[in-house]
Amino acid sequence: MLNKLFVLSQYVTPQLAVSRLAGRLADDDSNPALKNRVIKWFIGRYGVDMSEARESDPTAYPSFNAFFTRELKPGIRPIADGEKTMACPVDGAISQLGEITNDRVFQAKGQSFGLTELLGGDEKRAEPFAEGVFSTIYLSPKDYHRIHMPMAGKLREMVYIPGKLFSVNPVTAENVPNLFARNERVACIFDTEAGPMAMVLVGAMIVGSVETVWSGVVAPGDGQLTATRYEGDEARSFEKGEEMGRFRLGSTVVLVMPKGSVNWNENLSAGGSVRLGEAFGTLA
Repeated sequence: MLNKLFVLSQYVTPQLAVSRLAGRLADDDSNPALKNRVIKWFIGRYGVDMSEARESDPTAYPSFNAFFTRELKPGIRPIADGEKTMACPVDGAISQLGEITNDRVFQAKGQSFGLTELLGGDEKRAEPFAEGVFSTIYLSPKDYHRIHMPMAGKLREMVYIPGKLFSVNPVTAENVPNLFARNERVACIFDTEAGPMAMVLVGAMIVGSVETVWSGVVAPGDGQLTATRYEGDEARSFEKGEEMGRFRLGSTVVLVMPKGSVNWNENLSAGGSVRLGEAFGTLA
């Protein structure tokens, strides 16, 4: 009953207004005493391990968002070696992973979402991933919230796709149809050794914004879909393990690869915890 009420409440909550307000408050640095109390409460409530952070003193962060997007100590997440080894892009838990069938991506029992819709509704953009494979990774509040490259790649396109801001936790995933292709998101397309790779950064309730290292905060602007292509010197290259973006308050990454390009590691399964840098798959 409580789960149903939680989901229903999201339909009537002014999601965008609440989330944008949360983002502004999380960036506020005008009240250090309040900021410190909130951060310390958050650490205790969610069990954040500050010993892994480059800056372990929670009071040293100028704002809540600076704490939330904190950097890890160098070397604490070694990146899996091997030219054919794909590394996990984030800390989190696997929501689902598997094959894409008839443009549908499995979300939860009884729920799925459209691949083409996830990538902004452009059939040409989605075509290389037809019948491919996907993994959906949920970042909980305690997790490290920077996103890194699972393999080397060159940026080809970034697409901002407006949408709702439902929570993306397991309860909502099981009860809100088309969730990850319904929420506001940023789809980043890279060219890699294994073919095109899509990393979709999905927004959620209370997520202040999504940020990439090449464009900064991806501002929603007038709420229109915006696609930016990168060519020549603008087509930035990334090494495996290099940071490509971050969530300013947390959410989900959907990783999509073409058919036959990669085999996910056999030990991965829905609900299992993963860490940045560990071996995630093998290139075919």
